[in-house]
Amino acid sequence: MPITASPERMTNSPLVVAIGGDHAGYSLKEFLVGQYSEETIRWINVGTNSESSCDFPDFAEKVSLEVVRGNARRGVLVCGSGVGVSVAANKIPGIRASVCHDTYSAHQGVEHDDMNVLCIGARIIGPELAKEIVKSFFAARYTPQPRHQARLEKLLRIEQRALNGQYNR
Repeated sequence: MPITASPERMTNSPLVVAIGGDHAGYSLKEFLVGQYSEETIRWINVGTNSESSCDFPDFAEKVSLEVVRGNARRGVLVCGSGVGVSVAANKIPGIRASVCHDTYSAHQGVEHDDMNVLCIGARIIGPELAKEIVKSFFAARYTPQPRHQARLEKLLRIEQRALNGQYNR
């Protein structure tokens, strides 16, 4: 049954979420897309579109670009473990992606760290837990308490130093 409760929405329009994953995450990705009504979530499904072998970095990049370009507010990535897509997504400036296999991490990552991409492993968790984790991620909002904001600003400064080449060998 599709979820119709209103996750993180400031207006009456649906939350726009980019979703993607490799062959290992295909079935779980499709399950998650089917769990939400179009009035609640508008998915930007960047693939893959089958269980044929493919490479997770391609989909991590596509989801991340939808988020940083402002086409999607959040992103969801699904691969076998969640780790590969997380590593790949975090290479894109402006992305704060994390593997979350529990509901606490999914909402805490948004509330404290302004996480904008959720990564899950289809070989690690089942569909019902994944549904609850995604629901928790969508419902969470960043709460810029002074300690959270100071840490986020530090992360952004690290990212800027990397963009400026300060970490090049």
